[in-house]
Amino acid sequence: MSLKGKTLFITGASRGIGLAIALRAAADGANVAIAAKTTEPHPKLEGTIYSAAEAIEKAGGKALPLAVDVREEVSVKEALDKTAAAFGALDIVVNNASAIQTTPVQQTDMRRFDLMHQINARGTFVVSKHAIPHLLKSANPHILMISPPLDMQEKWFAPFTGYAMAKFGMSLVVLGLAGELRGKVAVNALWPRTTIATAAIKNLLGGDQVMKMSRTPEIMADAAWHVFQKPKTFTGNFLIDDTFLAGEGVTDFDRYRADPSQPLQVDFFVPDSAAPPQGVSLKAKA
Repeated sequence: MSLKGKTLFITGASRGIGLAIALRAAADGANVAIAAKTTEPHPKLEGTIYSAAEAIEKAGGKALPLAVDVREEVSVKEALDKTAAAFGALDIVVNNASAIQTTPVQQTDMRRFDLMHQINARGTFVVSKHAIPHLLKSANPHILMISPPLDMQEKWFAPFTGYAMAKFGMSLVVLGLAGELRGKVAVNALWPRTTIATAAIKNLLGGDQVMKMSRTPEIMADAAWHVFQKPKTFTGNFLIDDTFLAGEGVTDFDRYRADPSQPLQVDFFVPDSAAPPQGVSLKAKA
């Protein structure tokens, strides 16, 4: 079980969950294309495509930093072609890039609405579209969306209709593409049970306190790694990180807590029916 020699194309991989997935693959000796917009340091957002590439190389992988705006179809296609040319193949695509704004309809600027849909739903669609010709040449190709289960409940939409539409749009691509490519390419979604300690959580959803009540990105990275070990017939699944990992034999989830003294904050879009794995508590540790 290893990703050695495999080539991954990860959007939004300059930081957060995308970078964590990249580093987990790099530890096996994988090739990673970092497809993200950040080329210059940002005062509130750590990491650029170049710092991510350096970290991937240090972790044992080979890196290809690519300045890519997933809203631009030509840029996306060129980046995917460059990745396949540089490493001789493309095996795995991770649609991680996402924009978020948790405002009600009247407070949602239409430019921000458009941005969320262009990056989340449309970006996922266009990256997947242009990746397919390359993935069909791989022995065990995967597309993974960092998006939620399709749990169509009013409570997920009412507080922030624009964001929910855009995020569930990514999952609709999973639903359709899994059927379209069944038997040829595995297409799955992965979503965290709890908030994940990333810059987006810190800057947009509650600052340091919510960060303490989160799990680290490594839980998503480990879950993604296990998904990629599955055969291409493992497809059309909407996975919750800890439930999936428990099924893969993982038992220690406390190591993913940012601060064990704090209770864990459940993330948006986790279905009520999706209880934590047996023996896993979201309460603060004594």
